[in-house]
Amino acid sequence: MLITDEVQTGLGRTGKLMAYEWDLGDVKPDICTLGKALSGGVTPVSGIVGFDEVMMTIKPGDHGSTYGGNPLSMAAAHAAVKVTIEENLTQRSSDMGALLLKRIQEHNSDLIKDIRGRGLFQAIELHDDINVDGNDLCKIMMDHGLITKATHKTSVRLAPALVIEESEIHEAADIILKSID
Repeated sequence: MLITDEVQTGLGRTGKLMAYEWDLGDVKPDICTLGKALSGGVTPVSGIVGFDEVMMTIKPGDHGSTYGGNPLSMAAAHAAVKVTIEENLTQRSSDMGALLLKRIQEHNSDLIKDIRGRGLFQAIELHDDINVDGNDLCKIMMDHGLITKATHKTSVRLAPALVIEESEIHEAADIILKSID
């Protein structure tokens, strides 16, 4: 049985509807967990999708869910998935992510060990032998108006909204470049 976790990466974040598509090709997981983007950030919601052969073995009372069954959350999830598909936000994530990655990769900085990403899910990795860590860089960027998240001592996550405009990508890239100089 193959189970994929798309809580952070699913629904277009990586430039594909599901991140597993990057590495698994045509292979589909038996179960895929979803969250965060599932409601478009409107309300807490989580869920799983899977093949009937697997899902139909689960009977009422066999499972529990922190956010399952809330009518407002289910309506938000339905609307968010519909908008993601109808407005082609997955392709937008791919396009805007490529632009952001290109802008940052064109710049040389002694702080940066690597810049990587797929779609609008990206990371800046700092060298570990410098006097600046991910939290420091996040604070510097925040002082310039960009909120990011240090995920490890040397990594900063970039995960802008799928509806980000090209002008906002350039503004964010300018702040990042100014912060790493």
